[in-house]
Amino acid sequence: MGKIVSRGLIAIALVLGVFGGIVATQSYMQRRAPADVISGYVIPAPQNYFHKDRVAIALFGIDYDYNAKDEETSANARTDTIKAVALNLPTQQNPTGSVSILSVPRDTDVILPNGHENKINAAYGGYAGNWLAAAHSSERVVGNFLGIPGFDRFVTLRIDATKDVIDAIGGIDVVPDETMNYDDSWGHLHIHFTGGKKYHMNGDQAVSYSRFRHDACSDPCRIRRQDQVIRITIAKLKNDKFNDLLHMNRLIDVLRRNVYTDLSGPEMLSLAWAFQRIDLKKIQTDQVPFVADKTLDCCGDVLIADDAGKNALVQKMFLRPLVPPLPPNAAAVAAIAPSSIRVDVRNGSGVVGQGARLAGALRKAGFVVGAVTNADNFGYDATEIHVHTSATPLAGERVRSALALRTATVQTDAIVPAGAASDVTVIVGRDYATTPQNEASAAK
Repeated sequence: MGKIVSRGLIAIALVLGVFGGIVATQSYMQRRAPADVISGYVIPAPQNYFHKDRVAIALFGIDYDYNAKDEETSANARTDTIKAVALNLPTQQNPTGSVSILSVPRDTDVILPNGHENKINAAYGGYAGNWLAAAHSSERVVGNFLGIPGFDRFVTLRIDATKDVIDAIGGIDVVPDETMNYDDSWGHLHIHFTGGKKYHMNGDQAVSYSRFRHDACSDPCRIRRQDQVIRITIAKLKNDKFNDLLHMNRLIDVLRRNVYTDLSGPEMLSLAWAFQRIDLKKIQTDQVPFVADKTLDCCGDVLIADDAGKNALVQKMFLRPLVPPLPPNAAAVAAIAPSSIRVDVRNGSGVVGQGARLAGALRKAGFVVGAVTNADNFGYDATEIHVHTSATPLAGERVRSALALRTATVQTDAIVPAGAASDVTVIVGRDYATTPQNEASAAK
């Protein structure tokens, strides 16, 4: 018996030794902590669950009211917060992963599935507390509005979710962007902060700060404050070492009490572990721009989205390939006759005359230039070359090679701009305006 026990112990020691050697080797070769290597054998990577490198999450934060007994109720809730989140999972090319968060103002004008025009946050209401049906309704409406093919999962946060997470990590330090003095006794909301002063906020204070919308900016500024609180919370989770397994499980328990979601427990743990070391610079936030507002009989003031700006953000954050495609064959690009490509030019540089200047350069190079107009806005830093789906393959690359502008990007648009009769639309950025020799390069 003693020999059997002895051999068993030796066998276990050998197995542990081999495993330890594997861990040490991977730790050295991959420059990862041994604990991270070990966790890889315990916690599967998110790709094991989702079978792809980008996961689209619909994130909703629901509001609540008070009944006659002064009790919180969300029976007829609407979405106070609407965000589309792209989780670009860690890979060999991008070891820490990245996150894109696109916020949709809750007062955005949409047509609901029943054909009625309303605010987009109304898509969640009317389900009498059936959170699954409400979430699926909002998923469809938000996905159709943004042009996202479909969300992989949804997360609906009750009002206490953010509060409890912030309390669980000991509060956060926030510097309000403006002075706020607002009281709503019925809604139990009391917001009093001085702009520019640093506050150590508990969960209640942080939620109140991020809900404030009673200024000239209203919902867009409220979204900006929400994103600020998210970034500060993530930074504290990283810097105060809340990203170990013990704390992760505790935080997931907090969320589980305050979250409706179709994410499973293993999926949440896998995602939390995968993004534990994400660089804050790799968290991109933006919001759908709007161009005007109007009043509806049903619900008051609504915001009219800027469709061109919205489509550009969705393309960049959700639809653009994670891994850049291989560079095109230079000979194949050069073989395309410029006279076979019709180009529209839109000046987005903010510099008068740059659209006409680029159009002239393309004409000299042999391209057929159509409309030359202003872009939807003058905030384009880099020139964008938008290829329409019906265009000749590599048409965009042919235009870029003629411009000899390294900072210009080429992308294929699923939706052709309204009124476009061209193969390619070039939006002129500031990079073209600051390159004095580009006209000569294009002519060559």
